[in-house]
Amino acid sequence: MEHLVFVYGTLRQGESNHFLLRDSQFLGFWTTPPDYALYDLGEYPGMIPGRESICGEVYAVNETCLAALDKLEDIPVEYRREVMNTTFGHAWVYIYQDKSKLKNHIPSGDWCNR
Repeated sequence: MEHLVFVYGTLRQGESNHFLLRDSQFLGFWTTPPDYALYDLGEYPGMIPGRESICGEVYAVNETCLAALDKLEDIPVEYRREVMNTTFGHAWVYIYQDKSKLKNHIPSGDWCNR
């Protein structure tokens, strides 16, 4: 089964964990509606509900890849997976859960240009 995934941090092109998407189809760049906020957690970002748009990429992934992404994102402990509507269709997105660690806001909403 194929799933769509919206990625906004280390899974994006040129970032440290992009290799996990090597066998997945890149569908395109996409910016969310102003319903989120992005924070720098050091090695990776965390996205939470808010009032800003977040820049990212949408991929079509298989079950094996989705399981690897869930492991990376430490589902359901550190992140949870939610569905968002994109121009490519409904996609999974990883939402950060521990708001006490959110100190360094990224106002641009773009992890790659923080």
